[in-house]
Amino acid sequence: MENVIPIQERERSLFSSILLVFIAAILLITTAPIGFVFAIIEQGFSSGLSKIKYYLLNVALVLDQAGNVIMQHFLNRLLLKNTQLSYLFGNKKETISSVIGKNYILATLSPIGLIANSLLNKIDSNHTLDSIQVNVKVNHNRI
Repeated sequence: MENVIPIQERERSLFSSILLVFIAAILLITTAPIGFVFAIIEQGFSSGLSKIKYYLLNVALVLDQAGNVIMQHFLNRLLLKNTQLSYLFGNKKETISSVIGKNYILATLSPIGLIANSLLNKIDSNHTLDSIQVNVKVNHNRI
């Protein structure tokens, strides 16, 4: 088992990478609605509304992490100042809110980033700072 290379580090062709994204997207689009409705019904009948709340928060978290990866280049350009100090979007283990919170502390949010920070904090008081995830690897390489 020590010779196993993590999937992210394996050499892949561009075609193979595109094909894997396409397959994953098709599977998500076709199966996620079924799984989502099933979970809501099952949790509603077996556990009541309190369990649905946690399920929905977990769904929101994974969608947020996916958005952080999928939109990383766009968010880096739109929400961050062009500086070496900026903490970049793109870590698959981190949420968009966490990255915004870290950049708020670093004072590296662009004017649009400051607006996004304010909006998130209006929806949920102190959201971006409370969302900061400290157990992710820091990446200071500008894209």
